[in-house]
Formats: sequence, C-alpha cells, structure tokens
Amino acid sequence: MPDLLQSLHKHDIGYLRIIASLWGVELTAPETEAAARQLAGVLLDPELVGEIVDSLPAEARSALDALAGMGGKMPWAAFTRQFGKIRDAGPGRRDREQVYLNPSSAAEVLFYRALVARAFFDTPNGLQEFAYLPDDLLLIIHHGEHRETGEKSGKGSVDPVLSLVKKVPLGHLATPKEREHSLPASDRLLDDATTLLAALRMNLVPPETGVPVDVVSGLLRAAGILAGNEPHAERVRSFLEISRPQALSMLADAWRSSETFNELRLIPGLACEGEWKNAPFATRHYLLGLLEAVPEGKWWSLPAFIRAVKEKSPDFQRPAGDYDSWFIKRVADGVYLRGFSSWDEVDGALIRYLITGPLFWLGSYLITGPLFWQGNVDVASAEEGGIVTAFRIKEKRITSNESAKLTVASNGRITVPRLVPRVARYLISRFCEWEEGGRVAADHQRRIAKSPKGEAKPDEYHYLVTTTSLNRAGAQGLKVNQLLSLLAKNAAAEIPPVFVKSLKRWERNGTEARVETQVVLRVSRPEVLEELRKSKAGRFLGESLGPVTVVVKPGAQSKVLAALAELGLLADEIHEE
Repeated sequence: MPDLLQSLHKHDIGYLRIIASLWGVELTAPETEAAARQLAGVLLDPELVGEIVDSLPAEARSALDALAGMGGKMPWAAFTRQFGKIRDAGPGRRDREQVYLNPSSAAEVLFYRALVARAFFDTPNGLQEFAYLPDDLLLIIHHGEHRETGEKSGKGSVDPVLSLVKKVPLGHLATPKEREHSLPASDRLLDDATTLLAALRMNLVPPETGVPVDVVSGLLRAAGILAGNEPHAERVRSFLEISRPQALSMLADAWRSSETFNELRLIPGLACEGEWKNAPFATRHYLLGLLEAVPEGKWWSLPAFIRAVKEKSPDFQRPAGDYDSWFIKRVADGVYLRGFSSWDEVDGALIRYLITGPLFWLGSYLITGPLFWQGNVDVASAEEGGIVTAFRIKEKRITSNESAKLTVASNGRITVPRLVPRVARYLISRFCEWEEGGRVAADHQRRIAKSPKGEAKPDEYHYLVTTTSLNRAGAQGLKVNQLLSLLAKNAAAEIPPVFVKSLKRWERNGTEARVETQVVLRVSRPEVLEELRKSKAGRFLGESLGPVTVVVKPGAQSKVLAALAELGLLADEIHEE
C-alpha cells in the first residue's frame, strides 16, 4: 500500500493545512510538494501518533482498529457502509464551511487526520477501490498496540489485532432452548455416495438421498471419483474399498481444497443466475478461520454467530463490498436479492448452510493453516425437526465399522443394512431392482427405521432380483456366480437353496415363465371374431387364446372398440379392481 507521503501528494495545500491544524503541528512550506514532505516527516513521530490515536472519538477509534485489523485495507464500499461516508466537498466549500470541524461520520474524522485514504488497487477481480491506512502509519500503530499488549504476554511480534480475533469467538454459547433437540453428526454421506455411484453406473435416475444428490455428486467430482456424471471405475472401487474414516477424509480433503465446489450455488431456495463469479475456496477458508475460536465441545448459538459475522465481517465473500452485481433469486417468489438489505437471506444463509450442511455431513473441521482435524460437528434445534439454532464442534472421530450382514429371502428379496461393506452393496445393487430407491424408512436427518417390534434399527436398503435386473447385469458383464459369491460372503445365514437353484436354472435356461398384463377381447361367437379380423381393425389383434378370445395389441383398445361399433356391436369394458 502507499505510504503517508504518497498519500498526501494526492491532495491540495488546503487539505494539508487542515491535517496540520488537527494534529497540532506547524506547517511552514508554501507549496504542496514541500508541504507534503514536511508534514509526512512530522506525523510519523510514534509519540505524536499515539496521542492522536488516543484522542480519537470512540467510533473513529473503532473504525481505525477495524481497518488495522484487516491489514490496513478494506473495500471502500464496506468501509463507508460500516463507518459512514465522506462528504463530497471541493476545496472552496471545505475551507469556507470548515466541514472538518463538524465531521458527519467516523470515516470523516479519520480522513481529515490522514488516518484513512482511498485508492484503486489490483485484485483477482480487477481494479477495486479501497480505504487504506498508509503503510508507515500502520506500522507505528501496530507497534504501539504491541508495546501495550503484546510484550506483557510474551508473544513477540504477533499482530495484536489478529491475535485478539483468534482468541475471542464470535457470538456466544447457545441457550438451553436453542440446543434442546440435538442431532449428532454421522458418516451416512458415504452411504448416499454409494447409492449415487451405483445408480449412475446403471444409468438410473439417482434416487433422493439424505444428503442432496447435487451435493454428493459435487463432492465426488471434487475427489476425482466422478468426471461429470461418469464414474471413474478404478477410483470408484478404491473409494468403496477403503475404510469409512478414510473415505470420509478423502471427501473432506477434496471439499476443503476445492475451487469448484460452490456452497453459495447449492443453498436451497436460492437460484444464482448470470455470468458473475464468486470465490468459494477463499470464502470457505475465511469462515472456517472464524470458527477456529469457537470452544470445542460447547454448544454455540448459530443465530448469534451469524449476527456477529454480519457486524464484524459482513463482506466476507463480497469483493469490494459489492451487493448489486450478483443475480441471486429467491425461488419461492422470484424476487432478486440485491443490496445489503438482503445480507441475511444470502450471506447469512451461506454461513448457516456451510455449518449445517458440509461441516455436519463431512464431520470435518479446519483448525489452522495446513493442519486438518477429523471430528464431528453436531447440530441442534429448539423444536423437534425445526431449524438449526445451535452447533457443537467435537474432537471425536467417526468409528462406524462395515461389519453388518445382509439377509436373502427365497423370493429374491435382499435386505442390506447400511453397514454392510459399501463395495458389496454397490455390486449387489447392480444385479437387482431397487425397492423405494434402495432405501426404506428414510427420515431425512435421522434415517432410523422401526422393526415390527418397535425397536430402532439402522437403515436398510431393499432390493429384488428379477429376470429384468439379471439381464441388465449380464449386459454389463456381471455373472450370476458373482452375485451368489457376494451374498454368501456377506449374508447372516445360508442363502435359501430354492433361490440359489432358481438363479442357476435361469443362467442355464433363461426365462422359462412370464407373467404379463394384457387386454383381452372375448366375443360371443367365432363368426364375430372372424368378421373383426377381416375388418380394418384386424391389424390391432394379436395372439388367439381360443375360438372366441384374442389379445388386443398394446394401445389399440379404443381402435378395436370403434371397429366393433362400425360392425353394429357394442362392447362392454371390464376393469379389474
């Protein structure tokens, strides 16, 4: 950033004289360039800087602290929104009305004391206007704060402002009401990923899962397991064969480092339109950094945390505090959410989504820098099934083991608990039809089924072996012996012999029986059927089932009825209940 002299060179001699008067120093140089050099030399005296900073009004001191805490630079729009605008006053009006003696904002107090300046700087998004504290003044202010606070704690040259941010968490502890109904984190994301991968491999429309399908697919893409919607065969197998903690860590690492997984575009109820771009990686890491100070193991108020971010760092994802160029629509009524007035519905919603979504599903948390801690992020609500109002970060690894056993019925129905090895369920599901999307009793969050006796039991995935599913599996190169081997290895009891026999007989002879629903025409006399076959409706008649009975081809029922009417015959339509 520019230093004090570079900042003063931008202004006229009148502005420099105002600064000198407010600092209580004498300015004798008659020309702007010489006056700027003289003033810069005087104002960089650490003792004088300390006196001026100490004499600032409370609001102006808060503005200066905030600017210093941001490294001495803040988007101009964000700075003026938080600390007030600087009135446009040319030299004539400024000197005539002496507006600097009656500042309208904290920003004006700093501006007329040369403690804040404005300039355009290069950013990844192009030139943007910033408020800044001249570099040499920033060093003096930081050194003075360190002398008062840092040396006593023995922390060397640590920036006291940033140190304070890391020590003091945003928000406060959750109230008993906010944490009344808790929901512990789990690793069920892995089961949803297995279901999605199997569906994509079978060219099926992915069923709804506990974690939204677009989130699961986004995480799998970030991990390189999917390319678009195409599973990478070797990576899929590797992902399914490693342990659950390893698999969850793989997805968490991919999420943490992804430049493409975009939480903002995944928030339910919002639609992002247009070509504008946000920075999901930088935003994610900034918010994770704010969470570092939240006490581990303590229930923390989510609404209070969001309010504190709005107060302290509202522009955490907005370049230059721009709230107008992003086209984000509320799906419910089509209203576009623009301007700072929409912060709660967009920026606040993003904070809520990151904590109650990815952090809750992945059970992972960034502590600092390159260190990565695998634990749980639990959530809670004030009412059963209500909106999340509290969260808790716990240093506890998820320890689910894939040691459950499946059951097979003689009619071909296979029940697979979720903790059967994922690779086994993935392969078994490719031989079967999926009942209810392959999952039963799926409470969106808890996903606990009830047995006939009423006790809780884990999720179960239900499948049915049919000739259609076996033919589909065969087209993918899968063999019946593979299915039998998988079932035998993972079953809780012996596979029913009649089921084994039927599979082997089908493999040897193919389909030997067929049950189908057809429309049948039955007439009173053979002559009527013969007359109908000779009519133009004859092409709609299929296989004869007897002298007075014939199959009507699919979709031709109305045409046959019309042809009978032309022959002077009225037919009854009988529908089975």
